[in-house]
Amino acid sequence: MFDFVYGHKKLIQAALFLIFIPFAFFWVGDYIREGGAGAAVAEVGQYTITQDEFERSLRERQQTIQRLAEGRVDPDTLDNPELRSATLENLIQRHLLFDWVIKRGMTVTDEQLKTVIGEQQLFRDEAGRFSYARYEQFLKSEGMTAAMFEARIRQDLVIRQLADGYAASGFVPRTVAERLVRLSEQQREVSFSVIAPDKFLGQVKLEADAARKYYDANPGDFRVPEQARVEYLALSIEALMQQVQVDAEMVKKQYEGSINRYGVGETRQAAHILLSVDAAAGAEAKQKARAAADEIYQQLGKKPDSFADLARTRSQDPGSAGRGGDLGTLQRGSMKDAPEFENALFKLKPGEISPPVETRHGFHIIRLTALQPAKVRGLEEVRGEIEKELRKQLAARRYAELAENFTNVVYEQSESLKPAADLLKAAPRTSGWITREQADAPLNNARLLAAIFSEDAVRNRRNTEAIEIAPGTLVAARVAEHKAATLRPFDDVRAELEKVLAMRAAARLAAEEGRRQLEQMKQDKGAAIAWSKLHLVGRAASEEVPEAVARHAFRIDVSKLPAYGGLESPRGAYFLLRITRVQDAGSVPAEKVKAYSDQLRAVLVQEEMAAYVASLRQRVGVSINKERVEKQEESAPPPSPGAPDRPAPRRRGGL
Repeated sequence: MFDFVYGHKKLIQAALFLIFIPFAFFWVGDYIREGGAGAAVAEVGQYTITQDEFERSLRERQQTIQRLAEGRVDPDTLDNPELRSATLENLIQRHLLFDWVIKRGMTVTDEQLKTVIGEQQLFRDEAGRFSYARYEQFLKSEGMTAAMFEARIRQDLVIRQLADGYAASGFVPRTVAERLVRLSEQQREVSFSVIAPDKFLGQVKLEADAARKYYDANPGDFRVPEQARVEYLALSIEALMQQVQVDAEMVKKQYEGSINRYGVGETRQAAHILLSVDAAAGAEAKQKARAAADEIYQQLGKKPDSFADLARTRSQDPGSAGRGGDLGTLQRGSMKDAPEFENALFKLKPGEISPPVETRHGFHIIRLTALQPAKVRGLEEVRGEIEKELRKQLAARRYAELAENFTNVVYEQSESLKPAADLLKAAPRTSGWITREQADAPLNNARLLAAIFSEDAVRNRRNTEAIEIAPGTLVAARVAEHKAATLRPFDDVRAELEKVLAMRAAARLAAEEGRRQLEQMKQDKGAAIAWSKLHLVGRAASEEVPEAVARHAFRIDVSKLPAYGGLESPRGAYFLLRITRVQDAGSVPAEKVKAYSDQLRAVLVQEEMAAYVASLRQRVGVSINKERVEKQEESAPPPSPGAPDRPAPRRRGGL
C-alpha cells in the first residue's frame, strides 16, 4: 500500500483538493444525530455543532493545507483565530444548506454517485478501468471507510444542485461585459517627470542627536538575530534512488507486465478555417456565417492547394490564421470543448477537406494534413523511464524500512547524530550560519528551524526529532555553535543611520515640491517641466514606464485633458504625471466578452449564494459559543516520578 500511496502522492493531493475542499469539514454522522459528545460550539436551529465535530473539522482543514503546501507550513501557525473562525463558519453554512436541500427532497442517486467516483483518475488502473483495489488503498491511506467517503461525496453533490441552480440563473448584460473589456483594454498617453530627493540633501539639517534618538526608539532595526550552525542528516527517497540497482530482467518484466501503459494513441495534424459566431447570436448571424463557410468550401473544392492562403485571409481564429490554419498535432480527447470538430477530423483521410462543421465557436472547414497511427513504444524506447520508476519504488520501500528506525535512533540517542549516521551509512553535513527565519535547503523548513532553535537543542545540545520537511524526506539536526541575538553598537551604525535619516528628510522636501508643482499645473500656472517622452500605456506592466506610474495613470480623472497627477515613490522620489490622450479599445473579441461575462456571473452567483445563506441563517437562528471556538490550552499532567523530561518517542505514523 505504501508504494501505491507514495507513487501517486501528487495525484492523491490533487484529488483531495478537488473532491474534499468543498465539503472537507462536514462529517457524515454529524447530520444524522442531534448533539452528541462534547460541549456545544454553535447551535444551528435544532442542530448542535459539538466541540468534537469542530475540532475534527479544524484538524482536517489543517491537514489539507499541509498536504497542499507539502509540509512547508509551520503547524503552529495553522491554529489561529482566523482559521478556527473560518472552519466554524464553513460548518454552519454546510449545515444550513444541507438541511435546506434535504427538506426539499433533493437527492443524489446511487448511479450518479457511482459515476462521480468512477470518473476519478486516482482510482483507475493502467488500462483506464476502475480499480476497487486502488479505491480501498486510498481509503486506508486516508483513514476512512467507504461509507464515510461515499456519504461525503453524496452530501457535496446534493448541495451542488442548489449552487448549480443559482449558477444557471446568473445573468450579465452583454453591454456591461463589453464596457468592462473596453475599460480593461483602454490605453493612456502618459509622460512623467521625476523630482529626485538627492537635489534637496543640501537643504537638510538634522538635529545633533537625531540618529541617537532614532536608534534608542527603534532597537529592532539594529538587532542581529539569533544564529546557529548545525550538523544534520537527511533521509530521502531521492537520495536512496541513487543507491538502488535495477537489472535488465526487472526492466523487461515490468515492461511486459504493463505494456498497455506504453501505447501511443493515433495523432492527427490538422488545419482549419474558422468563421466565428457568438453562441448567443441569432439565426440570421449563423446563416450568414454558414453561407460564408459554404462559399470557402466550394473554392477549396476547385483549388485545394489554396487552403493555407484562404486561412490567412478569411479565418477568424487569431491563433492559427497566421500559420495557414495549422492547429498542430491532436489526439482523441484534445478537443473536448468542440466534440463536433473532433468527430469530423477523425473521419478524414490525409489531405481531405471537410464540409463546414458547426461547433459552439462557429463554422470550421477542417483539413487533415498528416496522420500518425497508434503504436506501442518499444522496450529500448522506454527503458530509462522504467528504470527510474523501479528505482523510485525500491527506494520508497527502503525509505519505509529506515524511516521509523531513523526517527527513533535520533530521539533515543539524542546526545549524538553518529548512531543515526551509522544507520544511514552517511556522514552528517554541516550548515553555515542560519537564523530562525532563513536557512538554505534542506533546513529551510519552519518546523525544523523552530526545533533547531528550541531550548532543548540550543542549551542541552540534543538532536532535534526527525522532521518530515517534504513528502519522502526526513531531516534531523544538532546545534554545533550558537550565537545569541545582539544589538549592533550605535557607533557602528551611526554614519549609515544619519545618511538614511537625511535621505528621508530630503524625500519629504521632494514630495512637498512635487505637490506644489502639481497644484500649479492644475491651475494652468505651472512652470516649464522636463517631461519624458510620450508613452502609450495599458493596465499591463510596461518596460519603459515604472509599474506604479502606469497603475496611477488609470486613477487620474481624464474628463479634461491634459490631466495631471502626482505619486510618491517608496524610494523617495516624487513623480509628476501628465495624460494627453485616452485611446479606447476598438472592436472587442467575442471570446473576451464571454470570459468577462463568465467571471462577472461567477461573482454575482457567489453574492447571491452568500445572501441566501444569510437569510437562512436569520430564519433558522444561529448562536455561537465564542469561548469554545478559541484555542483551548490544555495543561499536561505532571510527569510521574522518574519519568524522562522529554515526551515519548514519536513513531513513524506521528510524523
